Amino acid sequence: MLGGINNQLFFQSLAGFFVMLIFIALLKWAFARGKSVIERPMRVGEDEEYGLLRVVAKPTNHIEGEILRQKLLTNGIKATLTQTKKGPRVMVFPEEVKAAEAILRS
Repeated sequence: MLGGINNQLFFQSLAGFFVMLIFIALLKWAFARGKSVIERPMRVGEDEEYGLLRVVAKPTNHIEGEILRQKLLTNGIKATLTQTKKGPRVMVFPEEVKAAEAILRS
């Protein structure tokens, strides 16, 4: 009793407030995206399963694919080398497909 008033209800509601803050912090941590310390395993898919990216080259191995990717990068085209179910592929965005094919032919 503080000052002659029964403060039990006040302290119970205050304790509930702190418990809710702990739950909020715990849930924010548990459902945060992109902050996991565990790396997700790589999933190999078909050529069409990579969103907007389109295949511009089908190298026989990753070394050849990296050489092609670096050639595109030096010419200002963003390129990705990835492993698909049919082997390594060099991929670019659709608006850069024609330019990438021309650079790779030269």
